[in-house]
Amino acid sequence: MLHGTAASEGIGIGKVMLIEEHSLEYTPRTVTDTEAESQRFKTAVDAFCYNTEKQAENLRSSAGEKEAEILAGHIQIIRDPYLSGEIEKLIADGQCAESALEHMCDMFIAMFSAADDELTKQRAADVRDIKSGVLGILLGVNEIKVSDAPKGTVLVARELTPSVTAGIVKENIAGIITETGGTTSHSAILARALEIPAVLSVEGVASSLKNGDTVVVDGSEGAVIVNPDDNTVAEYSKKRDAFLAERKELENYRGRETKSASGEVYELFCNIGKPEDAVKAVDADGEGVGLFRTEFLFMDRTSIPTEDEQYEAYKKAALILKGKSLIIRTLDIGGDKDIPYLGLEKEENPFMGFRAIRYCLKNRELFKSQIKAILRASAFCDIKIMFPLITTMDELREGKKLVAECKADLRNMGINFNENIQVGVMVETASAAVIADMLAKEADFFSIGTNDLTGYTMACDRGNNDVSYLYSPLQPSVLRMIKRTIECGVQNGISVGMCGEAAANKLMIPLLISFGLTEFSVSAPSVLNVRKIISTWTKEEADKVTAKVLEMSTQQEIVEYLKSVV
Repeated sequence: MLHGTAASEGIGIGKVMLIEEHSLEYTPRTVTDTEAESQRFKTAVDAFCYNTEKQAENLRSSAGEKEAEILAGHIQIIRDPYLSGEIEKLIADGQCAESALEHMCDMFIAMFSAADDELTKQRAADVRDIKSGVLGILLGVNEIKVSDAPKGTVLVARELTPSVTAGIVKENIAGIITETGGTTSHSAILARALEIPAVLSVEGVASSLKNGDTVVVDGSEGAVIVNPDDNTVAEYSKKRDAFLAERKELENYRGRETKSASGEVYELFCNIGKPEDAVKAVDADGEGVGLFRTEFLFMDRTSIPTEDEQYEAYKKAALILKGKSLIIRTLDIGGDKDIPYLGLEKEENPFMGFRAIRYCLKNRELFKSQIKAILRASAFCDIKIMFPLITTMDELREGKKLVAECKADLRNMGINFNENIQVGVMVETASAAVIADMLAKEADFFSIGTNDLTGYTMACDRGNNDVSYLYSPLQPSVLRMIKRTIECGVQNGISVGMCGEAAANKLMIPLLISFGLTEFSVSAPSVLNVRKIISTWTKEEADKVTAKVLEMSTQQEIVEYLKSVV
């Protein structure tokens, strides 16, 4: 049995199809007609962008807008004026297009690979994918295609790139196994979106398996069994059937209230990244949107979106939701989200630097443009404004002051908006959790972002293998941060939601019920499962479990106990 990272739940049984990378070797040469060589490079880039846009369209249909953004980002990278400009300088100096492209891409790959955080490292994978794609066009090498894979195929690769994944016909793929990648890698994100079992970071798997090998992919436990005997196949076939039956049973929870076994009612929302994703939230039976990540509106372009463009996007989501609640998070850039045209300076530690609310309060016209767009859209549904990365009372007060200024501007122009729009705080820093009692007196609601809250509280990067064992919302310190935040909100009469990954974690749900959480916001595919889990717990049972957990001093103790009772 081989072991790796459990990246996408489920059991897959099928025949191996190795994704073998084509040779992209070439002989470097000096060119004399540099103008023609530059044009050859530009033609290859145009072809790459055309192909990538088609692949992105495929992903929009099969996986969703957020997943398609991964490929749309590839176009933005290769079109970046600095990257393309430096490549053309090298060509002007006599290098062939292949050499110039490889030189610059390798420089960026080395830079991103040296980063401490997983999300920046993931950019190295993006650049490798871009380099391979453009080089393939320059050399006339055919693209790797998985669209013809027969039913029951298990894809095995060193690294499954977004451009290859875009060609997947999900009905034909039983599983995915790779040598690289973690739970936040593009391979994992795409596998989960396509609901394909996946095990990543299986050392040497691409060279140890052969085409036609039978494998079992256990995406729930992170295990791979090669050429299993009949008894093992039968055992895992039963597990697969049980998993699929459980998934099918979830349809019984469609259209129901989200209610605990003891009768407490909760709001169950979805997280989205684009207006179109609101359709998925509705289709998944979400009761609203608990997090609209607006930075994606800024990333898929070469200039700042106008107030009208933003207004149309927010209005579109509002109309799709037909009056349901829509929480819009204001621009959260910096950290892992760099937008070249905004001219953010490079920082040694961007996650601790000039990002999110800090950037917006220093760029007031941009911020006010977004706030006005949100206010205008609030005429169409129950929209709420949420500020990210709050660490001080001053940031909340300054943000609310700008909202008041924007309201006054719109009144003077005779533009309708919701005068009573709620303004809340995303609690994702230790500072915000510690002063939650003060923030709750001036914020209209809280939403806990457990991904950043865990990282900041534990001072660890989930993508750093040396410290990733610390990254868990079930760490005693993180649980106490969450508990305090919820209690402060409840004591001050405001709603408290959670929009981080922990909101869908079955081990966390009884604790969140006990703490007093009122709103869960999860990915669209998780809605029915979360509703089912909540329905199995009474408040009294959750309180008993929580009391024992709070007596425990290590994450291991907590996880082992919760697995025994959940």
